[in-house]
Amino acid sequence: MSTRQTDAAIERAAAAIASADALLIAAGAGMGVDSGLPDFRGDEGFWNAYPPFRGKKFAEISTPHWFDTDPPQAWGFFGHRLELYRRTTPHRGFKTLRTWAEERPSGYFVFTSNVDGHFQQSGFPAERILECHGSLDGLQCSIPCSEDIWPTKELELSVDEETIRATKKLPTCIHCGAIARPNVLMFGDLGWNRGRHDEQEHRYVDWLAEIHRRFLVVIEIGAGTAVPTVRRECEQRRGKLIRVNPREPDAPERGISIPLGAIDAIERIDSLM
Repeated sequence: MSTRQTDAAIERAAAAIASADALLIAAGAGMGVDSGLPDFRGDEGFWNAYPPFRGKKFAEISTPHWFDTDPPQAWGFFGHRLELYRRTTPHRGFKTLRTWAEERPSGYFVFTSNVDGHFQQSGFPAERILECHGSLDGLQCSIPCSEDIWPTKELELSVDEETIRATKKLPTCIHCGAIARPNVLMFGDLGWNRGRHDEQEHRYVDWLAEIHRRFLVVIEIGAGTAVPTVRRECEQRRGKLIRVNPREPDAPERGISIPLGAIDAIERIDSLM
């Protein structure tokens, strides 16, 4: 895409958002890259972030069976990510998105595959967010023995940076004492507790019904095709789709493609609004 085409796409996106009745903000892993979070795109990206796992794929590590077979390894990986997300400040683009969203007369919703909780940290109310793959903010039993989900707020883990293994006492289920696990949808995961997700989804579906006859703009940021949950959700929604992605920007017919990163695209759009 040429510079002129990108400039034209930015103008069209700004005009669409400014005239929208409602806004759906959809985000994949690329949304967090500008905050300094690692990009797991491809095996090399994963290995650069976690050298001890070189030779293994992200999908091999992010699976529930490690909580049964090697809990220190499982909690080393997820505990390291939890601490990373806690100490990382969400980039300024989140605040701009919230400003756009709060100006829409029929409201907004966030649909994200990210498990970092950064939309909540940026001031988005929890009742306006659907985390389609769960969140590291919650824990559940690894068996699971119940449908309960409890917060990770008080959880503190020590992780060996050389091996990415947890070195101290691991979190356990508040009911049965089994190893606890994050309330995150992993690969090949049949034990994920969907309770929190389903509550979020009910609110999301209700909102979509409320805005059925309103002009909806969907802005999708940093969602790739490797795990296409977010892209599929955006493409099935009616209204105008704006796709922001530096590597895979192509949008369906009548959509708007912006081949930029999150902050660059958001700030350029905002400058025209």
